[in-house]
Formats: sequence, C-alpha cells, structure tokens
Amino acid sequence: MDRDILYGIRIVDFTRVLAGPYATRILGDFGAEIIKVQSKKGASGAEDNSEASFTTWNRNKLSITLDMSYPEAREFALKLTAISDVIIENFSPRVMSNWGLSYEELREVREDVIMVSMSGMGQTGPWKDFVAFGPTIQSLGGITFLTSYDKGSPIGLGYSYVDTIAGLYCAFAVLAALEYRDKTGLGQFIDLSEYEAACTLIGPALLDLTVNQREITPQGNKSYYIPAAPYGCYQCLGDDRWCVIAVFNEVEWNNLRDVMGDPPWAREDKFSTMSNRKMHESELDGYIEKWTIKHTAEEIVQRLQEAHVSSGVVQDAEDLANDPHLLARDFFGEIKHPLLGTIKTDTCPITLKDSGKGPWKASPLLGEDNYYVYGELLGLSEDTIRSCMSKGIIA
Repeated sequence: MDRDILYGIRIVDFTRVLAGPYATRILGDFGAEIIKVQSKKGASGAEDNSEASFTTWNRNKLSITLDMSYPEAREFALKLTAISDVIIENFSPRVMSNWGLSYEELREVREDVIMVSMSGMGQTGPWKDFVAFGPTIQSLGGITFLTSYDKGSPIGLGYSYVDTIAGLYCAFAVLAALEYRDKTGLGQFIDLSEYEAACTLIGPALLDLTVNQREITPQGNKSYYIPAAPYGCYQCLGDDRWCVIAVFNEVEWNNLRDVMGDPPWAREDKFSTMSNRKMHESELDGYIEKWTIKHTAEEIVQRLQEAHVSSGVVQDAEDLANDPHLLARDFFGEIKHPLLGTIKTDTCPITLKDSGKGPWKASPLLGEDNYYVYGELLGLSEDTIRSCMSKGIIA
C-alpha cells in the first residue's frame, strides 16, 4: 500500500531461517520492498518456500534466485545494491566478504547504503566465526538457565526466543539508520551480535549478582520479587490444559477459598498469612492443583476473575486463533498462498493511524520475481535472464 510508512524503501534480504527473516518481515509489513535472495541449493528446511516456517516469516517479500558461487552473481548483487537502500544478512562474518560484498565494496556502488550484518557473535572477537542458532545463543546468554524450573535441569525455553529479539533489534536499527541518513545523507554499517542481544535480556539478574552478591537460580513459575502466594501455573482438566493464579492479599486469598468451597486445609495456620503461605508454597501448590485438575481452565479462570482473583488460561495456538479479544482487534488476517491456499496469519501488534494492515502478499515461491527484479529493475533482457538461468547463475 503506497501509504505505508516504508513505501519506497528497497531492502535486499540475504537472511535465512528466523532472526533475519523476522526483521525483514517487520519492515515489509510497513511497506518496504523486500527482495529475498535465494538459490535452489539453499531452499530446504526452514528456507523451503512451501513449508509453514518459511510461510510464516517471509510474507510481503519478493523472491529471486541467485547462485553466489558464480562470479556473475556478484555483479548482479552489486547492481541490485546500487538501486537499494538497505542490505541485510545473517551469515557468519566471512561469507559476504568471500563473495566480494563487504560493506566497503557495497559503498563503492551506493555511498549511502545501509548494511546490517546479523551474526551469532558479532563481526569481531575470538568467537566471530562461530556459527550459532537460537538455542545456542540462549544457552550462552544465560537465558536457558534462568528460564528453567531449577538449576538441576536447565532445559530452558522450547523455542528460539532470542531469534525474534534479534529480529526486533535489527528492525529498530534499520529505522534509526534510515532516519540518520535522512538527516545527514550518510549510510551506516550495523554490526548486530545475537549473543549480545541475548545478554541484554538478563540485566536484573546481572545486577542482583554484582550488586547484592546473590546466587542467581532459575525460578520456574515462581518469583522472588512478586509478593503473591499462591503464585503459579496449575494443571487443569483436559489434555495439557493449565491455568495461572496469583493471590496478592488476604481479601483475594479469602475469595479464592470461597471459590474452592473453603476446604479445611485452607483454614490451617500455615496458610493464614502471606508470609506463611510463601513459607509453605510447595505444599500450598499441591493443594491448589488437586482442586484445579478437577475443572477446566476456562471454568476456573471465569470463576476466579469474577471473584477478583488474578488468573488466566495458559493458551495454546488454537486458543489464540479463536481468542475473542484478538479477533475483535483484527489481529489475524487471511492470505492466499498459491500452493497452500488460504492461510491464517498473525498481523502486526503495532497499528499506525495512517497505515493499514494489508492487503498483504503471501510468502513467495522460489524465484517467482526473477523477471521483475532482473528485467524491470536491473534492465536485463529476457534472453539474458534465460541464458543466466540455463547456466545456473539465476537458479
């Protein structure tokens, strides 16, 4: 849509898997033209254009094929750079330089180009050439340990959370660089270390360790800092159904007791005050779960909220897709994909007054925009494009 705030910004996207593609998806959602550079050799796994993961992270993008093992491919990449605003890649540091596409070489064809290099460890330092993925970064950055149930079982998150954080940082950095260029006319090289992005998330734990000399251990579903008991996640009736409950004062505790039918154990002295309940938290949780497991999460949450007790359903993807509040806010939209049909997708949680949420384009098929990019944008003849395809350069 030509009223989107990034309309007219062209971004060459060399990114793969999640962190980089999420960054460019955000920018594409707001109108930037994203040209994703792919090749048949690498279009597998998370980069398989027909897979759900690719579909999720690559909407609102174009796809071209370009095999960078050919010298001619570098020339095409440089020509594309000359007419683009931003280049984003998330390889290890040696890759772009090996292709002859370092920031210095890109600046020779466009002086004010903005380049973002998203790597696991950053462009300098003894670990710079290490290849990393989200779970690796989360382990190194302390997140796997801190998000576990206890220090004896550091299983951490079951999702590459840091990849999305790095993607958000990248999108923000690009916006800052574009504003800087508008003011000064100068481009920018952005060295984004996903490892360091992970480390920014554990500031309170680092402060507690360095200032208070306190041992930092995983809290599971508990909190050292939130004055609430019970405070936790409890199994409910059904297959893998759960709810969360937090009681912050005696009024709420009495309301919870009433909803549970005021069982005899709840009147024991060891649960009579907040401090007593915190002291006997594990036993308290056991009693609470004996009650919750007999009821559905939805029933418990409705009754507790009506009684002014903080609670919520632990929602899965199906719950979210049918969440009445999200539906009322048009958080989900439909996109027609040429292979997968009509698919439901999350939109963007950021809504700007003068910028819409679509119509959006489904993730591209491999190389579906070759003729537009090489023909219309770069001015290659159809014969030249076909010749490059037959030689494997555009493939």
